Amino acid sequence: MSAPFAPDRPEAHLKFGQVHAAPAESRGGAAVSVEWSLKRNCSFSPAQLLSVYASLCVISLGIATCFWLGGATLVMPFAWVELFLVGLALLVYARHAADRELITLLPGRLVVEHLNGGRIERAEFVPDWVRVEPRDDDRSLIELSGQGRVIAVGRYVRPELRRALAEEFRTALRQMPGGGGRRASRATLPETVLFGSEHDEDDQRP
Repeated sequence: MSAPFAPDRPEAHLKFGQVHAAPAESRGGAAVSVEWSLKRNCSFSPAQLLSVYASLCVISLGIATCFWLGGATLVMPFAWVELFLVGLALLVYARHAADRELITLLPGRLVVEHLNGGRIERAEFVPDWVRVEPRDDDRSLIELSGQGRVIAVGRYVRPELRRALAEEFRTALRQMPGGGGRRASRATLPETVLFGSEHDEDDQRP
């Protein structure tokens, strides 16, 4: 049996995620949380793109101004059109540069967030009831489902690594301290839930 997660040895268990100290209000007997931050592979951050675009504007407009002063007045309008189109393309790129999937496993909670172009899709599960399955095959997106909710993750991981990511999710769900497992969760339900109603419970009494 694998040892529980330890904040001082996260590399012994995880390839994609990181182990952190759990927030005090979420510990419930466990002192760790596991976080997977899966980001889009972007060469430039939005701040770097802004710097590059500003430099491009200075150079392009400087050259266009020289042509304008030399009598070639049509260069300036074309320079503005060019900068507008480049700026529009960079804006679309920057809008998705921060896209990511954040999966956080806490004692008693699994929180999944997908940030896509400024929109956030969020789902929360009870870890004991989460199913981790590929959508189609081992190279497809990974579906986390439970309690009537489904969310797909793994968009920003290479297809050949998604199977390993899914297995890491399963291992983390099994090893998270403080979880009682599905059987323990069912055992704590009141009898009226297990048997359906109080009338059913009365019918079973001698």
